[in-house]
Amino acid sequence: MGADMMLIVYLVIALAIMLGLVVFFKLNVAISLVIASLFMGIVSGLGLTGTLGGISDGFGNMMRDLGIPIGLGVILGKLISDSGGAYSIANAIVSKTSEKLALYSIGLAAFVLAIPVFFDVAFIILIPLAIQIGKQLNKPLPYPVGAIIIGAAIAHTLVPPTPNPLAASSILNFDLGIMILVGTIVGGIATVVTIRIYFFILERGFWKKETDEDATMENPYGNMEVPANPPSAWLAIIPIILPSIMILLGSVGSVFYEENPEVISFLSNRIIALLLGTIAAYFVAAKTMNKTQRDNTASEAMQATGIVLLITGAGGAFGNIIRSTGIDQAILDIFVSDAQSTLSVILLAFFMGVLFRTITGSGTVAGITTMTIMAGVTAGVDIHPVWVAMASLSGGLMLGHVNDSGFWITTKIAGLTVKGGMKTYTVSEAIAGFVVLIITIIGAHIF
Repeated sequence: MGADMMLIVYLVIALAIMLGLVVFFKLNVAISLVIASLFMGIVSGLGLTGTLGGISDGFGNMMRDLGIPIGLGVILGKLISDSGGAYSIANAIVSKTSEKLALYSIGLAAFVLAIPVFFDVAFIILIPLAIQIGKQLNKPLPYPVGAIIIGAAIAHTLVPPTPNPLAASSILNFDLGIMILVGTIVGGIATVVTIRIYFFILERGFWKKETDEDATMENPYGNMEVPANPPSAWLAIIPIILPSIMILLGSVGSVFYEENPEVISFLSNRIIALLLGTIAAYFVAAKTMNKTQRDNTASEAMQATGIVLLITGAGGAFGNIIRSTGIDQAILDIFVSDAQSTLSVILLAFFMGVLFRTITGSGTVAGITTMTIMAGVTAGVDIHPVWVAMASLSGGLMLGHVNDSGFWITTKIAGLTVKGGMKTYTVSEAIAGFVVLIITIIGAHIF
């Protein structure tokens, strides 16, 4: 067996170890990634100290690039949520559309809200409003629930500053502004298309109320507490769009300057952009929250960030070990033919993402692990790395089920049975993954 194939075998074993520890021994994903990194480095010939050095360097480099931005992004989102600003944005989006498009607007509202906040927070904020709209339109439960899941899942997966898309530019080494631009455009299109496809399936008798809704649950939608006189939608959206505008400033500047002036490079840096966005969120939240409440919100956000940072850093460690072994070239030589290199790379990234999401239940693990494996491959083919990121992340959208916390949050809050959860959460995200994949394939061949 050749050296390239042996590296592939080692990688498969390392991934099996990581997945086995998560699935069968219920070990934390971050710990499992470190163990898999140790195995991969040692058997691939990096040596004991070399492997440890590679793990430390990979973790440190990932935290250097993403630690502060992820933390700031989570604080920003929670301030907007707790102050009632997120609810104002959702109401504004829905109220500006006709009755015919109301369910699409709730999906787009979920897309906008899930850019700064996590998926589950966006779902909890929107579900009472969505259920009420569904009743007014005389539409069954899966219509509003599915629309929220689709919009929130796509934005959380594709648009920074949530961890996966934020990590993409660092892992695959391209401009974060491009990730924001492509993620927003592709995500917005995919949201509308996926909702239309999902509604088409529902219109064909896919939903069975008797078996898919849990009639025993009382008030499953909870009580959304919105502060009195929350910030207006226009005010609340400023902290969301400000970081994106600043980061895109650097991308636009590179068009006009051979090298961006120092002030543009400074202002467009992800740390500065998200710092200013977070400061803006503090001012916006001041309309309904005092200083102590805002500080408590920031502290709660940082507690929630800890596990995300640990998984992200461990993924960086695993990726660094993989790159050190030279396996990226082995993958390129074995799996990617010269004649179909672009399509092969995209499909390989997509199906790896599907595998990791299905087994681990974590879109973060799926996206970061896949992108780290694919990082070196992009250098060997004529494809912009943003499309490799989109393929990896679209795979990570696929097939969330009972081992995914998001599945249980949406199922229980919406008052569904497990079967109903599969028909909403699993099916809608699977459609979304395929839609994003198709757009990615088209985009990779055009741009």
